[in-house]
Amino acid sequence: MRRTLGDALNWCATGTELFFAAVAGWGEEDYLAPSGLPGWTRKHLVAHVAANADALGNLVRWAATGEKTPMYSSPRQRDADIEAGARRPAEELAAWLTSSAERLAAGITGLTDDQWNAEVVTAQGRTVPATEIPWLRSREVCVHAVDLASGVAFSALPAGLLTALADDIVAKRGGAAGPAVVLTATDTGDRWELPGEGEPVTVDGPLAGVAAYLAGRPHALTASGGSLAPLLTAWL
Repeated sequence: MRRTLGDALNWCATGTELFFAAVAGWGEEDYLAPSGLPGWTRKHLVAHVAANADALGNLVRWAATGEKTPMYSSPRQRDADIEAGARRPAEELAAWLTSSAERLAAGITGLTDDQWNAEVVTAQGRTVPATEIPWLRSREVCVHAVDLASGVAFSALPAGLLTALADDIVAKRGGAAGPAVVLTATDTGDRWELPGEGEPVTVDGPLAGVAAYLAGRPHALTASGGSLAPLLTAWL
């Protein structure tokens, strides 16, 4: 793993600043515009990021108290929170985004060394140490800052985060069906292999493009020979 707790805490702060800067000053029409995610307005996306802060706050509470506090009370709660949030007025939604981020930051700051090592369970059912919480949040705010479709690109994200994101996605895609792909970031020399069907397809490009491709976001990468990079299945 090429990331530390300190890295994740820094990326979490950077991504939060990027996300907040992107939505600053938005009115109702701005929030109702389409996001970069199919079927979601920017309101849906902002509601998702706000609800994510509250959900990760539950994991912080779990680590701090030892009391089992799942991210969501049921598999349906996440979707219900997003839909309800998407119906809020812009001003109210913005206030939720801010307050939820502040609560999460305060909770993270209060964790002791022992509490950082406490085990919690993610929404996907993975048991992880609490040190993973800042990484989960940094991934959310950074990638979704791009998804706001307001001018933030993957190239604006920290290089270390992009490398860690590629590592994370490749690890999660390891058992997924799909084509075998060998990826190389031409600007850093980093290389990843996605196991899959057939002869491996070689895809090269800048780190930002590689991360966007792996995350299923728009990119300009092509495979060797100039053909389009093969379509990948969803990673989350």
